[in-house]
Amino acid sequence: MTSAHPNDAQIRALYAQFLDGWNRRSGAAVAAGFADDGDIVGYDGSHHHGRLSIAAHLRQVFGSQPTQTYVGVVRTVRPLAADVAVLMAHAGMIPPGGNDLDPRLHTVHTMVAVQEGGRWRIALLQSTPAAWLQHPEAREALTQELRGLLTPQ
Repeated sequence: MTSAHPNDAQIRALYAQFLDGWNRRSGAAVAAGFADDGDIVGYDGSHHHGRLSIAAHLRQVFGSQPTQTYVGVVRTVRPLAADVAVLMAHAGMIPPGGNDLDPRLHTVHTMVAVQEGGRWRIALLQSTPAAWLQHPEAREALTQELRGLLTPQ
């Protein structure tokens, strides 16, 4: 059995900062939460290393195409070492111009956070598709849960 992380609130806030920066379509805001040598692995498997590379890549993405909006729910935050934690979350995406989730785009976010100089930073954020092809009922349950988090339009 794992215990909750003593800095649970700060680590959850770091993930919320990531989602907020993405949803505002700001590469700088997303990258601000990463360690200087942080990594991001996208939903499509693309990999970017380093805060500056992440910011530049996302600036290009946000400037060249419409992007989905994330809605996420944190499942766990647990310690790995004194200054290292892992956060697991599920997220759904609302397509550009849409107002509902596309269940085909659900993802599992795995975030490794490290404490640097008293601040928590993202060392790794990985998005893994949550297709659950063998368990459509689980995909539907997640869709309903995430819909419950949406703000009425």
